[in-house]
Amino acid sequence: MTHPATVVLSNPQGLYDPTGNGYSHVAQVPAGSRLLFIAGQGGESAEGVLSANFQDQARQALANLELALASGGAGWGQVCKLTLLIVDHCQERLAEWVAEADRAWGTAMKPTCTLIPVPRLALDGMLIEIDAVAVAPASSQGR
Repeated sequence: MTHPATVVLSNPQGLYDPTGNGYSHVAQVPAGSRLLFIAGQGGESAEGVLSANFQDQARQALANLELALASGGAGWGQVCKLTLLIVDHCQERLAEWVAEADRAWGTAMKPTCTLIPVPRLALDGMLIEIDAVAVAPASSQGR
């Protein structure tokens, strides 16, 4: 699978450095790219099973997101925007999220992100949901 040019991420001078919290301030999308809008991915397995553990759900939600991205011809380097919904958000959950984002993106800059604490999500026991906007080459077909 051929990936489009990588999204250009930046943190302009004069803004807080968000690196430690696992996101960037600005994402520039390469010209000629198709946008992929990925629905919120939760931490459920393909069988619909949810772990009771937040970090396990975050890891699975990212695995689900990776599958959705690949189906549209994209990968981690093509994600330009995340929206992160976390039930009962706290600093510990933020640290666990950042650890999982680091597993997915490695040392690369993380995409722009808005984290929204919520009281609950669609499924009982669901603790995290991640939606994404990514880019893919204009010629890529979804599968």
